[in-house]
Order: sequence, then structure tokens, then C-alpha cells
Amino acid sequence: MTEALTPEAAQALAQAAADAMWSRDNAAKALGMAIVSVAPGTAHLTMAVRADMVNGHHICHGGMIFSLADTAFAYACNSYNKNTVASACHIDFLAPAKEGDTLHAEAIEQSQAGRTGVYDITVRTQAGKVVALFRGKSYRIQGEVIAGLQHAAQQAPQK
Repeated sequence: MTEALTPEAAQALAQAAADAMWSRDNAAKALGMAIVSVAPGTAHLTMAVRADMVNGHHICHGGMIFSLADTAFAYACNSYNKNTVASACHIDFLAPAKEGDTLHAEAIEQSQAGRTGVYDITVRTQAGKVVALFRGKSYRIQGEVIAGLQHAAQQAPQK
């Protein structure tokens, strides 16, 4: 269980889970996202707004902002190496982002109990302007991000 891990081991587990997810995350890569940091219950990702991401008003399409926030949410709630999916989410768009902006999405766990969690994600421009607030509700399903990792850790001799 993650609760019994040292802070260093919990951080290593969060990073390993993020690395495993990233290796399969073709959508995030296609959108040019990058992971800045992950830790237990948190994640910080960035995405540059490209010309092919703007809408007819020449501002960043809301779906692109949502995708960045949702991806940060995914990395935060899977940081315990337990397969976790979204059960609901909501976004409020507060200001436009423009082509050339680099967006930063910071996800923070607000609550995690049993199989459910609540995460708040703030999306900002590189200048710090808040573009969107996203709240995601998570649900743990069966399995691990890195299959067998927890079982192996439980079977390892204790020092």
C-alpha cells in the first residue's frame, strides 16, 4: 500500500507510474504535452498552443485546454500505481489562451478515499494568467499502471 511507503519510495512510485503511462500516451504526445513533474496526488504538465489548436476566433480551442487539464488529472490520480479513471469532470473557462502561449496545468489531489478521489486542476499561461479551472472526480478500477509492481514490493524482504 502507498500509505506505508517512505516519501522517497512514494515519489519513485509516482514517477515510475508516470513514465509507464507516458510510454503509451500517444494523445498527449501528439498534442505536444510535456510532464514537468509528478508526485503522489499531483502532476504538472505543459502544452504550447500551436496554430492547429486555435478555433475560428483565433483563440485556443476549449477542447485543447480540456485535454491538457484532463491529462494532468490522469497523471495525478494514477500516481499511486492503481488504475484510475475519470468518473466525472467539469471545466470553467476563465480567459482565452492564444497561439504561442505555453499552458501549464497543475493538478492537486483534494480528497482520496477508498476508490474515489477529487482533483483540482488549474490551467495558466506562462505569464500566470488563469485560463481554466477543472475539477475531476476519479474512480479506481482493477489493476495497476505497472502490473505486478505492488505485489513485488510487498514480497520484498523488509530492512
